[in-house]
Amino acid sequence: MKIGVIQATSQAKKNKLLYHCTANSVEKHGYEVINFGCYEDESCSFSYIEIAVMISMLLSSKSIDFVVTGCSSGQGMMIACNSLPDVICGYVENPQDAFLFGRINDGNSVSVPLGLNFGWAGEINLQCTLEKLFEDEFGIGYPPEDADRKKQDTLLLKEINALTKRNAIDVFKQLDKTLIQKVLKKHNVVEYILEHGRKKEVLEFIRSKR
Repeated sequence: MKIGVIQATSQAKKNKLLYHCTANSVEKHGYEVINFGCYEDESCSFSYIEIAVMISMLLSSKSIDFVVTGCSSGQGMMIACNSLPDVICGYVENPQDAFLFGRINDGNSVSVPLGLNFGWAGEINLQCTLEKLFEDEFGIGYPPEDADRKKQDTLLLKEINALTKRNAIDVFKQLDKTLIQKVLKKHNVVEYILEHGRKKEVLEFIRSKR
């Protein structure tokens, strides 16, 4: 699994922590973790909405399999991500949330609160939350006695999600031009998609806007 770490500029000071907690949590599985920032020393700032569009591009291009993200509350990022194609994002603020999202909801992104209630020992909760997220195989259902029903519900939800969301390219083409131009200023994300993306239509769209 290839996991991308990226969060809004408002929480750039937590980027290294978010990356290291993610990397520590998946080390035993051998997953690859790519840190896209936003970094403290970046000259350009990005809102949670702009980051959500990048996440949609990363996932819809099949450059990345899963994304760990966040903003000050975690809520705005989750809502923005779920408004976009090819993203099923869960809000996880504690180990229970993370464990249940992974086992039951089987999404491809999580948003964590990096400001709200992130007080003394907040890094411990973050580490434990991400460890529970990646502890077991995704989508196996929970509790065990209800696993089959839970898996069927998740498949149905994904089918509904696919029906109600438009094709990624159709959405990207209709987004505000200023928004797309700003998103494409995140050069490490753009270059990674162009190098590792496996969805031709997304790559062609990005190249046409550079």
